[in-house]
Amino acid sequence: MNHALNPTTEQPLSSLEIKALRKKIIRQRRFINRYLQLQSEQKCLYQFRQFLKNTRLTSSQNIGLYLHAFGEIYTRKIILECFKLGKKVYLPMICNVNQTLVWIEITKTQYFNRRFYHHALGMKEPMASRGHHVSHLDLLLMPLVACDDQGTRMGMGGGFYDRTLVTSSHTPFRLGLAHSFQYLDQKLFRQSWDQPLDALLTPEKCYRFKR
Repeated sequence: MNHALNPTTEQPLSSLEIKALRKKIIRQRRFINRYLQLQSEQKCLYQFRQFLKNTRLTSSQNIGLYLHAFGEIYTRKIILECFKLGKKVYLPMICNVNQTLVWIEITKTQYFNRRFYHHALGMKEPMASRGHHVSHLDLLLMPLVACDDQGTRMGMGGGFYDRTLVTSSHTPFRLGLAHSFQYLDQKLFRQSWDQPLDALLTPEKCYRFKR
């Protein structure tokens, strides 16, 4: 769990203030209309293409993504771009034993046929019994609620990505995907278990961080 810093006192906000900040951004994200979402998706596809072209990650083969469900940046066009480039696409599945994520490879056919089931938390997951450890991925595109200029990531509060990534400190490359308003001027206080991003991709810009 992250704590934002009060810009006046540089002190962490209270748990109630953090809860309110998370709720505010999640609500703002949920109420983006479909037209604006599609515009943002197209812009993020362009940013993603530029990102791959301008980094060593252009040769990445195993790419983890997510299926949007809560107002996040739509991922359909990036997923199709990965298939077009001959990349292997992996989607997360929650492991109930330890509440971490494992990664299931899907084919283009599976994606078009929507071979997914609804998880109790509200998102869709691929149909499989076993998956790969996160270290199998070269590049991981992650959803988020907020991110600051140090790459500190605020998630939905479940801790699934933090628990998963703590077991693989060097790989994959962590690329957040977010609407522009989710990039905060306000600092987020990073707890020891919080897993930061290497970069953040928004419809307008790609930010790089030192981890």
